[in-house]
Amino acid sequence: MQTKDYLDRYYGGYDEDSRLEPKHGRVEFITTMRYINKYLHPGMRVLEIGAGTGRYSHALARDGYEVDAVELLERNIEVFKNNTQPGEPVKITQGDARELINYTDSTYDVTLLLGPMYHLFTREDQEKALAEAVRVTKPGGVIFTAYCMGDPSIIGFGFIKGNIRQLMDKGMLDMETFTPRSDPWDIFQLYRKEHIDSLREMLPVEQIHFIAADGFTEHMRETVDAMDDETYELYLRYHLTICERQDMVGWSHHTLDVFRKK
Repeated sequence: MQTKDYLDRYYGGYDEDSRLEPKHGRVEFITTMRYINKYLHPGMRVLEIGAGTGRYSHALARDGYEVDAVELLERNIEVFKNNTQPGEPVKITQGDARELINYTDSTYDVTLLLGPMYHLFTREDQEKALAEAVRVTKPGGVIFTAYCMGDPSIIGFGFIKGNIRQLMDKGMLDMETFTPRSDPWDIFQLYRKEHIDSLREMLPVEQIHFIAADGFTEHMRETVDAMDDETYELYLRYHLTICERQDMVGWSHHTLDVFRKK
């Protein structure tokens, strides 16, 4: 099977549209939107590559920004369209993050690459997606790229849930460095910060932020979901205060690399 076939099968049985709705999921959404809004101004154009079912695209369109969205999977596009409200300035097309053939150079003020790097398993494909995101962004524009981090999964899925030997037997860990390895049938590509840094360093960009999008939240999701509103707001304040501390980012399941096109 091709990578798209594995993704079709996975997302066909997974409710991606509600992933960011629980309190623990909202931490990632709130953090990401907070940083996106730092760089948006009226009249700016936004492109979301790998838009999924459109949580970010719809939120930004409803705030008045003109949003173009690209998504690979037909099922996600259908949900995206069903979630579009009358008059929303948003348009979605099917496309591949590695080859944005319908999009011209230097068009967008803000470009979001919040999903594709989760599912690209070769260095060549990762470089292509990043290069395309930079290509379609205006000089001085800002690109937001999301990654799934490896060590939180090794701790959570491997040790806490008792699957570490399964990961070893499947060859998903380098047994000297414990660097994770993934294939398309594993669905998610897992990264370490040095890998992310090496990808960015090849681009004509300057880094602005490297953010723990959900911080320690996924390690304590039941606790976060059970918080009363006052405690949850306090937790959000704490998280947003520490989310750029580089001694903390490696434990976040999701990170956000933010950089400006030169």
